[in-house]
Amino acid sequence: MPTFKIKLAYDGTAYAGWQIQNNAETIQGRLESVLMRITGQAIRVAGSGRTDAGVHALGQVASFQAATRLDGAEMRRALNGNLPPDIRVDHCDIVGDDFHALRDALGKRYRYYICDGDNPKLFSRRYSWQIFDSLNDQDMLAASWHLLGRHEFSSFEAAGAPRNSSVRTVTELGVDRRAGEWSEYLLIDIHADGFLYNMVRNIVGTLVEVGRGAQSIEWVREVLDQKDRQAAGPTAPACGLFLVEVDYAG
Repeated sequence: MPTFKIKLAYDGTAYAGWQIQNNAETIQGRLESVLMRITGQAIRVAGSGRTDAGVHALGQVASFQAATRLDGAEMRRALNGNLPPDIRVDHCDIVGDDFHALRDALGKRYRYYICDGDNPKLFSRRYSWQIFDSLNDQDMLAASWHLLGRHEFSSFEAAGAPRNSSVRTVTELGVDRRAGEWSEYLLIDIHADGFLYNMVRNIVGTLVEVGRGAQSIEWVREVLDQKDRQAAGPTAPACGLFLVEVDYAG
């Protein structure tokens, strides 16, 4: 029975996140429903990790096994022919039977979009956090340097998904302004070997407090050292967060 690896993008606005739930529309649930239609089999799809309600993806990775003669290209076309327009499979390959999208993931990259200033553009609202202040992105960048490296990130971990350890290694964390089609965006890119529940959104909310001038650059280091979620800034809205890339060996 072949193992399929898919890379997909989705607009998470209408979904209660990745993970299948009772009485809620999810990305995993929609994929499994479509695979039942295509193959006639009840197939469990494994994602590289969960994205929360309203979070988007440009490069989510998932895997599943199916008893089918379809090759990767044919499976991709079949999936896209049955999925709604807010979910799109960009790549589909048959891989080794031992591949598992979650277990084999080595790291991930997320990107958060902020549209700041006194006149955020209308069409940025669905895919960014609209902040009616001009943020100091240079202070935010300087503050972000405190979070690089291997740390205990419990100050940035929301309750609800306990892990054996809150230690993670952040290898990249950048703050940059770029012009987009609908507006100028402040982008926060973060790459790590793993992420805690709401970790990216809590880091963003904390950096925004620095960008607003409400907290100092050094405050972020103090937050990290306190190992207390109450010490950090607010949780940024889900709409601005995108899963960009998942790392695998090879």
